Amino acid sequence: MTLIRVVSSVLLLVLMQSGALCARRFRGGRNPQPRRSPPPPTYRADRGDTTESFPLDFTAVEENMDNFMTQVKNLAQSLYPCSAQKLDYDMRLNFLENTSVTCNDGTPAGYYLKESRGSRRWLIFLEGGWYCFNKENCDSRYETMRRLMSSSKWPQTKTGTGILSPLPEENPHWWNANMVFVPYCSSDVWSGVTAKTDQSGYAFMGSLIIQEVVKDLLKKGLENAKVLLLAGSSAGGTGVLLNVDRVAEMLEGLGHTAIQVRGLSDSGWFLDNKQYHCTDCVDTASCAPTETIKRGIKYWGGMVPERCKQAHEGEEWNCFFGYRVFPSIKSPVFVVQWLFDEAQLTVDNIQLTGQPVQEGQWRYIQNLGTELRNTLKDVPAMFAPACLSHEVITRNYWIDVQVKGTSLPRALHCWDRSLHDNRNNKAPPKGCPVHLIDSCPWPHCNPTCPTIRDQFTGQEMNVIQFLMHMGFDVQKMAQQQGMDPSKLLGMLSSGS
Repeated sequence: MTLIRVVSSVLLLVLMQSGALCARRFRGGRNPQPRRSPPPPTYRADRGDTTESFPLDFTAVEENMDNFMTQVKNLAQSLYPCSAQKLDYDMRLNFLENTSVTCNDGTPAGYYLKESRGSRRWLIFLEGGWYCFNKENCDSRYETMRRLMSSSKWPQTKTGTGILSPLPEENPHWWNANMVFVPYCSSDVWSGVTAKTDQSGYAFMGSLIIQEVVKDLLKKGLENAKVLLLAGSSAGGTGVLLNVDRVAEMLEGLGHTAIQVRGLSDSGWFLDNKQYHCTDCVDTASCAPTETIKRGIKYWGGMVPERCKQAHEGEEWNCFFGYRVFPSIKSPVFVVQWLFDEAQLTVDNIQLTGQPVQEGQWRYIQNLGTELRNTLKDVPAMFAPACLSHEVITRNYWIDVQVKGTSLPRALHCWDRSLHDNRNNKAPPKGCPVHLIDSCPWPHCNPTCPTIRDQFTGQEMNVIQFLMHMGFDVQKMAQQQGMDPSKLLGMLSSGS
């Protein structure tokens, strides 16, 4: 408590001084412009500005984090008008020191880094972007999505959003961490360990890229880290499940036993379920999930966690599906998963554009939500809204989605606190939930779900318009829920 009082006093002193400085700077001049967030995730050229930073380390005050965070946010907001023109929000491109570990086409792999000197928390984010599983569709991917297979045109800087944002109002609990964004250029769900060959024409080295990024970062301050959060979305989310223990074991083997390695898997918890319509396996969108992974793991020379491999010997493809690999993972992992994931519906051959969804499709979609809910029930830390969407943690609206009144940033903060308390043999904090899953039965029944837009007109759709497009039968659904149809419509209209 003495340390917290000292920190609070220092914060208050700096706050008063910064307020006086701002008053002197603006007195007699024009009204300052309202504070604006940095632009959406677009790439910006290297400006070469001088960086002004305010490093603050949270690790010493974790027990009273809520009060400390309030003071920090107030401080940051008071300093913002004075220093916004000098702050550098960009992560900067670094190529791997080990040049033998490459993207698909042999160009060097790398990462974007924004250091936060003084912080002992590091966040490494793995980008998503599907995959390819034979030479034909890898050739097609190279022609149409080269950025996901080559570093030749990567920009020098990248601005983080969502959990990678440096703004406390967008990222309340991780804004001051050391941020690392690892571009996806291996097309192998971050599993490959195979160099480029004449036969394949491509390298598949996703798992090795992660290991080399971590090794490079050790020399840039990671060696002094207290917490390393390996996060990822979509294929990157699956990559977290496949690699989090490997990263923890590698750091332990290098003697860095004090670093607590954790995982955050967003939209990477796929099901190996039966498709709504079976089709020929031509590409990743039409091929059944199990078939693409069976073909891909051979083509990539993919590796899976050793404990999962032993549990599914001869059928290692099982380890690419969250509910099958999760029981074998030793590191703490927080799972974020939409109950009606758009990518899952795509590979299941459910088309949500054009004509309204037929009754059979509607039942299939509802059953998908039930299946996902069942596979997540034993996951200790998770956030599963009943929304139709894909990926969330790097979206600027990630703070708005709630499950049972708790936002995702709040749930992650509660998870951080619970892990800290467990290590110190303390009871978990009350009123701080970490297992959050919607119980309502249809897509977008949660009123905090992201906005839906008609893919043809671009117009926003309200919940009733969306459900009618989905083939929603008000009479039948009201009967299933045991209520009057007009009452159900009223609840939907009000967002209840």
